[in-house]
Order: sequence, then structure tokens, then C-alpha cells
Amino acid sequence: MRNPITSKGCSSNDEEDVSLLDLTNSPFYVSYKNTLIAVGCNMRASLETAETSMVGCTSTCGTTTQQLLPTPIRNYLAYAKSLGCVITDKFNSTQPSYRRNCTCSYLADTDYYASCACNKGYRGNPYVPGGCKDIDECQENKITKGHELCSPGSTCANHQGYYTCVPPKTRPIAIGIVIGFVILISIGGLYCLYKLFKRQRRINRKKKFFKRNGGLLLQQQLISTEGNVEQTKIFSSKELEKATENFSINRVLGQGGQGTVYKGMLVDGRIVAVKKSKVVDEDKLEEFINEVVILSQINHRNIVKLFGCCLETQVPVLVYEFIPNGNLFEHLHDELDDDTMTTWEVRLRIATDVAGALSYLHSAASFPIYHRDIKSTNIMLDEKCRAKVSDFGTSRSVTVDHTHLTTVVSGTVGYVDPEYFQSSQFTDKSDVYSFGVVLVELITGAKAISYIRSEENRTLATYFILAMKEDRLEEIIDARIKEQCKLEQVRVAAKLARKCLNLKGKKRPSMREVSMELEKLRSLHGHPQPQVHVIESDEEDEIMEVNIGIESRNNVNVAVTDNVASSFLDVEPLFPRQTW
Repeated sequence: MRNPITSKGCSSNDEEDVSLLDLTNSPFYVSYKNTLIAVGCNMRASLETAETSMVGCTSTCGTTTQQLLPTPIRNYLAYAKSLGCVITDKFNSTQPSYRRNCTCSYLADTDYYASCACNKGYRGNPYVPGGCKDIDECQENKITKGHELCSPGSTCANHQGYYTCVPPKTRPIAIGIVIGFVILISIGGLYCLYKLFKRQRRINRKKKFFKRNGGLLLQQQLISTEGNVEQTKIFSSKELEKATENFSINRVLGQGGQGTVYKGMLVDGRIVAVKKSKVVDEDKLEEFINEVVILSQINHRNIVKLFGCCLETQVPVLVYEFIPNGNLFEHLHDELDDDTMTTWEVRLRIATDVAGALSYLHSAASFPIYHRDIKSTNIMLDEKCRAKVSDFGTSRSVTVDHTHLTTVVSGTVGYVDPEYFQSSQFTDKSDVYSFGVVLVELITGAKAISYIRSEENRTLATYFILAMKEDRLEEIIDARIKEQCKLEQVRVAAKLARKCLNLKGKKRPSMREVSMELEKLRSLHGHPQPQVHVIESDEEDEIMEVNIGIESRNNVNVAVTDNVASSFLDVEPLFPRQTW
């Protein structure tokens, strides 16, 4: 209870000290369990109420006396009379005590407290409320003894009444490591699942493309067809990605409106040209497969070989024999730093090679095949400058009992047969006309279409026919070969070209006849006297007809719609380049 300690002789004051406790108007009282204690020498302590004296006790030096209260009281006066020091009034109420952080000891065989002391870990006056203060053992030990209470590596932590030694934080670290490892394993597992899902999705996509692009049909054709078709391979997309370094831009050989050609190397060391189209017509996949089979059967030294195709991509990819020396157009019209086209003999051999290849397609193949896009950019030259016809993108095969194809006009302006342009009927003689333009290119070194020439001579065919009519052949011969060529050979070749360019297809020679005439011309070694029968016609009408619709045909390269096999191969050359 909050009540002053009554003392006597503890200060210079010799007067009797009195303390008053009055609990009359409170719910509290001093219980009979409390004891009046006198401490000191020759001490007398007493309690009195307003009416009467209640209890008292006397002590001598070296002793402590005590007296029980006779009954619970609500008010009293406490007196101390002594030369010594007396402590009174420290009563234990039956109500909650104000003492904390201290312990009071009992008298033997009684229920009464004899003395109080601060608990372990506290220091101070146990008889004063809040007098026992916590001891900071960690700091005190460090100050008094100069070292930590806890072992090295541990941390001393002070608490109210005690201290603890905290071990190193290895457990949180271990927990963190375990959690991190679990997270890492989880992420790794999810990544593996993602890769597996992505791989399966890629496989399913390849299967879908393979089926959509007619892979099953092609496999059946490869099994059922005898001959060279057995050499044709269906490449996987992975093989071609590896061959072209994933279709790297550094492997691009040429680009056209329909696709891109890449240089690649197969695992067996063969160098190939990989042609990747940009678009695909899903309605004509069966015709595409048939065409691949047809082209696979072509085996001629002057025709670029088709090694196979890949059907696992969105559009079919074709794999051709790689021809390293570019195309005829580049050597004739681009200013290349070489002397390939400086001799007539080389040009005549190229013309003979191309004529032999077309003759093979028209008359020696299993079924007649019309190329339909003969031009100088589609004639490749190998390292020995031997010609190889390429790009069968618009080629068609016909049965032996058919003489022509009825199609929407397709081809390249300057090379298109005027008769085909007007009738939409493509025959073997249409290829002959296009070859005639190429032969004139070899003779004159001029382009099939030139906007430098006058409007009436814009096409090379018109320009050449007019010069032949006016007997000006020597004026239009390419200056690079004019001085050293055998003029009579050139004249015979020009007459043959003039015949190929006849407006009426029926009056043109066949490619077999053209090939034989050129072979004969090469074999004469400067003494040409071949019988080239030039059919006379109204040349004025022919010149006019050749020029009809030239401007409207500048963009003639449209999809073919007919009842014969069609193709998805590009109408661009194997190594596409800008031709004018």
C-alpha cells in the first residue's frame, strides 16, 4: 500500500515521527495477516486509532521484534520512538499489491512476511514501488569483466530479469537456401515442361504442315514411281535449318517477288540452293506434288537438278543443285569484271546447251514438259560456263495426245510469245519463241526490254526483226564479240533466231530442230553452210504484232488456272535479280 515509512533517529530530526493511514472511504483495509515490525536499537513502535491504542512492540539493539495486528483496521496512526531506525507500515494487503520484481520471505511457521528482496536479474529497493530495476547483464559484464557473457559467435540479448545468448543466424540462412533451392527446382521444372510443350507443339505443327503440303501423297508417289525419282529426298526442316544456318541473311543468294534463295551445305557435303517461297496456294497442293515428282525425273546435264523438298514448313521449300557462276543475264548485261562473254564460241555453246535441254524436255522426257519461262536469268552457268536451265516454277507437263495448254497468261514481258498472249494457248513453240529472244540476246548483248531504245523498238524481238529486214545485222552484233567472231556463224545463228521469232507458231522450228542446227553450226568450225530455211512472211505485220500490248504486259506473272498440273515454284529465277 502506498503509505510513508515511519522512522525515528534516521535523520537529524529528534522529534517523534508519525504517519497516518486513513482508508475509511475506500474499499480497502489492512488485514490481520499484516505484522508490525520494529527494527533498530531501543525502538518502540505502535499503532493507534482515533479511539484507542491497538498494538505496539519494542526492540533492542541487534534484534527485530514484531507484533500481529489484532483485527483488520481501516485507519491508524503509526508512531516510532527510538534512537535507532524503525521500518513500519509495509503491509501485505489482501487486495492486489503494488510490488513487482521482488520477493518477500515468510516467517517460520507463520503466514506473515519477514523481509523482501529484489528478484534475480533486478537490483534496487524492494520496499519502494518500482524500486527493483532490471540489470543489463550483457553491458554490465562487458564493463566490469571486459568480455562478453556469451561464447564467440553468439550474441548476448538482454531481457527483463534475464539474458539469453543467441546463436549465429545459421538456421534462417539454411531455411533461405532450402527455399531458394526449392524455388529453383520449381522454376527448372516449369521451364522443362514449357520446353517439352513447345517441342511437342513444334512437332505437331510440322506434322500439320507436312500433311497439308501433301507429304503423304508425295511419299506414295516416291514409292510407286520408278527411275530417278527414287533419288528425290524429303528433307526435314531441321536439316535445312542446319544447312542454311537457320536461313541466315548471310546465306541469301537472291530474292524475288515469290521467295528467297539461300546457299546451304548438306551433311554429306553437297552445296545446294534452298528456295523458300513466300506464299502457297492450298488449292493446288496435289499439282505441286505431281510437279515435284515430274521434275525429279529430269536427268539432263544442262538442267539444274532438283534434289528434293521440305514439306514441314508453312510453305514448301525446294532444294536444288547449286550453280556457282551466276546466271546468263548477269554476264551479258551486268558489268562483271570477267571475260566470260567476250568470245562468240562461248555464247554459241551456251545457246547449244539451252537448246539441247529444251529439246530434252519437249521430246525426250517421260511426258512433254513446257518450261514457260525461258529467259536469260533462268539460265545458270557453272564453273566451266556450261549452261543449265533452271526454275521450273511455271513448267507444265502434258500428255502425248495434247498439243497445247490453255492458261491464264504467265511469263516475263519481252520473252512471252505474242501468239500465246493473244490466244492463251501455250505450245512447245511458245518455248521456242522465248529461246529465240535469248539467242538474240547472245548475238546483240542487248536486253529483252529496254526503255533506252525508241518506243517502236522497245522489245528486243522487234528491234532485231527490223534490223534483219533492213540487213543491218552487223550493226547490232555485240561489240565485245564483233571483231573476233566468225561472222558467217553469227549470220546463220541470227537467221535461226529470226525463224524462232516468227509470229505464227506453226512456222517456227521445233526445239529438236533448233538444237540440231546449233550443234551442226558448232561442228563446222568456221565453214558454216547449214540449210536454215527461213519462212518468209509479212514482216511489217509481225513487227506490229510483237509490239501489241507490251506496256500492258509489264506485270504479266499471274497465277495459272487450267486443268493441267500447276505449280507453287516461283516464276523468279533460281538466283533472282533485278533484270531491268
